[in-house]
Amino acid sequence: MNWLEHILGNEWKIAPAGGVTGEAYYASSADRQLFLKRNSSPFLAVLSAEGIVPKLVWTKRMENGDVITAQEWLQGRGLTSSEMNDSRVAQLLSKIHHSSEMLNMLMRMGKKPLQPEAKLEELREKAAGFQNRLPALHQVLKSLELFLPEMPKQILAVCHFDIDHNNWMISRHDELYLVDWDSALIADPAADIGMLLRKYVPQADWEAWMAAYGKPLDDSLLKRIYWYEAARLIMSLREDNLERKCKDLKLLISEIKPLIC
Repeated sequence: MNWLEHILGNEWKIAPAGGVTGEAYYASSADRQLFLKRNSSPFLAVLSAEGIVPKLVWTKRMENGDVITAQEWLQGRGLTSSEMNDSRVAQLLSKIHHSSEMLNMLMRMGKKPLQPEAKLEELREKAAGFQNRLPALHQVLKSLELFLPEMPKQILAVCHFDIDHNNWMISRHDELYLVDWDSALIADPAADIGMLLRKYVPQADWEAWMAAYGKPLDDSLLKRIYWYEAARLIMSLREDNLERKCKDLKLLISEIKPLIC
């Protein structure tokens, strides 16, 4: 951490903060606290400007080419599972999905939109090794094929793709943020919406949650939601979780059936 001490000075206390991509640290002085990271994505600047993550304070380029970013380190907490049903969560996710600035930045970074047709081929390959032991997979794949025409060609947005309640934080000043953007993709917003609704929101509340988001919960959106949820479930299959996933597949099929004419 000598390089950090060189940047900040001796009056700062520095401690590792973990992190999957890049090195992350907490730094505190007598009057300020920062979250520091080496080689963060350039996407961070847009997220900060849009108010999606805590404010980006500064960026510094090192002699070796590494880029160090410093964000405000806010006192706060993660959301609970029940708080994911709050209208503010729906409104912030809608803001993310409708941000042209965020979409343009990801495209400039070389991110390509997720293509459902190509994804379906990947899902078929993934499922091939499990179909003998999970007969329900055949029905789920058929639903993916049936719903494919419903998948939009032009409705693209920045999607977080890891909408876990632990990635939502609220500051002590009641500011809401969505952090940990390492999995972000350009895709149909239904991918994020479906994960959040099925994991955290009772079905009886889906329409109200979507009203706060700003879109109606129609059959077209439901089919897209279940398309991505089925895709997520297939991609999560492993040799050590088949018994549990079998139950998940059966539940998913029961939810999809009313949408099949």
